[in-house]
Amino acid sequence: MKINKGMSIPSLTIPLIMLTALAACQPKNDEQDVTTEESMKKPTINYPITAKGEVVDTYFGTEVADPYRWLEDDRSAETGTWVMEQNSITQGFLENIPYRDKIAKKLENVINYERVSAPFKEGEYTYFYKNDGLQNQSVVYRQKDDSEPQIFIDPNKFSDDGTVSLANMSFSEDGSIVAYMTSTGGSDWREVYVMDTKSFEFIDATLTNIKFSGLSWYKNEGFYYSSYDKPEGSELSEKTDQHKVYYHKIGTAQADDQHIFGHSDAEKHRYVWAQVSEDNRYLFISAANSTSGNRAYLKDLSVADAPWVTVKEDIASDVSLLTSEGDNLYLFTNQDAPNSKIIVADASNPDVSAWKDLIPETDNVLSPSSAGGFVFAEYMIDAVSKVYQYSLTGEKLREIVLPGIGAAGSFNGKTRESTTYYTFANYVTPSTIYKLDIASGESRLFNKPTIAFNGDDYISEQVFYTSKDGTKVPIIITYHKATVLDGKNPTILYGYGGFNISLTPRFSSVTAAWLQLGGVYAVPNIRGGGEYGKAWHKAGTQLQKQNVFDDFIAAAEYLIENKYTSSEYLALQGGSNGGLLVGAVMTQRPTLAKVALPAVGVLDMLRYHTFTAGAGWAYDYGTSEQSEEMFNYLKNYSPVHAVKPGVEYPATLITTADHDDRVVPAHSFKFAATLQAMQTGVNPTLIRIETDAGHGAGTPISKTIEQYADIYGFTLYNMGITALPQ
Repeated sequence: MKINKGMSIPSLTIPLIMLTALAACQPKNDEQDVTTEESMKKPTINYPITAKGEVVDTYFGTEVADPYRWLEDDRSAETGTWVMEQNSITQGFLENIPYRDKIAKKLENVINYERVSAPFKEGEYTYFYKNDGLQNQSVVYRQKDDSEPQIFIDPNKFSDDGTVSLANMSFSEDGSIVAYMTSTGGSDWREVYVMDTKSFEFIDATLTNIKFSGLSWYKNEGFYYSSYDKPEGSELSEKTDQHKVYYHKIGTAQADDQHIFGHSDAEKHRYVWAQVSEDNRYLFISAANSTSGNRAYLKDLSVADAPWVTVKEDIASDVSLLTSEGDNLYLFTNQDAPNSKIIVADASNPDVSAWKDLIPETDNVLSPSSAGGFVFAEYMIDAVSKVYQYSLTGEKLREIVLPGIGAAGSFNGKTRESTTYYTFANYVTPSTIYKLDIASGESRLFNKPTIAFNGDDYISEQVFYTSKDGTKVPIIITYHKATVLDGKNPTILYGYGGFNISLTPRFSSVTAAWLQLGGVYAVPNIRGGGEYGKAWHKAGTQLQKQNVFDDFIAAAEYLIENKYTSSEYLALQGGSNGGLLVGAVMTQRPTLAKVALPAVGVLDMLRYHTFTAGAGWAYDYGTSEQSEEMFNYLKNYSPVHAVKPGVEYPATLITTADHDDRVVPAHSFKFAATLQAMQTGVNPTLIRIETDAGHGAGTPISKTIEQYADIYGFTLYNMGITALPQ
């Protein structure tokens, strides 16, 4: 239980930025482009004085002050002024970095290559996404047979600055109609446009206020989607906890859309999704209250007024519809199988009690897909892909031979297709597309990008280290072959550790640019993720969350002990739940790293569940209202509450965005204000607040280049790096 004692907002002041010099560091070697000592002088920062309110909450008899509660109001003029002040201070510091523009050019050079997605067939056309290199948003193309590809949808025309993005796209059964979603400024709230694919004319009014939704068509008649009631307060931060499924019939008004599921006040679900089977016979509903575990229900659309049939009622495990054939449903689940399996169920009796294993659980985590009437089972073996092809009778037909060690994905397609496409990548291999003949299992290269980055010049090695409690954890470390392991290499340690999400080796242009700048890039597969199944995930949740931080700390210690880097050249980086990871580790071990880069982080662990859909994260975190033990545990590591006066924390660049309605920017605002008030020493504590951007999806290329030029510049500058490689 908690009680607010009141809130007031003192007036804000806007100080000037004071620039005074600190000593510059020496270059690493004579072969680099060396900046002058004068250009490396660092500014002294006179932070804005952030007003303190008088809010005090009481949890189980313990009073907890929340002086920056007023920053949670994203619509107030005071918060707007604070944001402008902070951005002014931050940009003043970043502009003093002599090689920031050179980093931006490096990023632009490595990002500027043609990127093509795996093709997919809809109606008479084959569609694919393509980015010429520096386009803010990728363009959707289509072609019929061997004709020249033509532009189908160009999201770069949605807005002048690229801040309106294409978020999702779904075609009717015969491909004659497309429904596509757009996101403005990175918001999770979407609009849906319905367009005739031949005439390019919009055939419905725009659907609005849609959030956390797919678009699943029923024949050519209409589609199912999900949303919340629009909040009465701020749409960016107000709590949303009643998700609903609707059916939109083409040619009718959105106000007439039919409630299908999730509109009962007696039983709320925070996340509800609808999926129509490819044969249009079944409607499958997934209903969840958290990011792990769901109920599932089925309706036979071929029977008028057919009742809902329960597939799975308990929420202790996950289940989803992979594909169907006649009366058989092929479901993907971790029910009694922490590493997941595929089962077959009879649609007339789909209850858990009647399930039969099709592809049983193995020692490795399964991530399946389907195409051409077959199942493609991708297994993670120490976070690296191995793929097998199965028939719908459960017969293992073959292993799909991959081109190397890395991560494979896609293998999607309709049942009638004879080919499918898949992608392959690792930290030094850009995403390459292969075309697979489903009948023979033979692959051939379809598209290999040409990029200003030579992966052959780099080493990407996987090793195992030991965490605090003796757990063995894998880490992939990537660096140039000429790197000398002398403890002086700028290194980014990137982590996530939550929500059953696995960090498999994927290529990133911005990471490639960091490697070209002479950096080491290290990614450990820490607990809380899904690399080793449900048990690995649960070992990093709630009262075991400290395991995640300990694993990350042990990864840093491994890099230091083995001379990849040292504390003076180490940066901690992570976003969202990974932002929490960085915030917790930097407050627990302030001298572990020189730089901390928490991005769009969950940083106030006592109040995260009061914003937007945050209550759904309780499976991983627990809540401050759950029990006194949980409250004390959360308060102990909550970054906003763990900051102590008189401590020198790492040089910190917090990044967030004003339209982030998933992890609201108030988390980052409050953490920045607290750090600035308590930081001791000369390390800067800055916050970079992107405008017209959200949690990350749909970010324009131009903003990505600007952001990472700032992040990498800040990192190297605070490590004392005076020169960049030629």
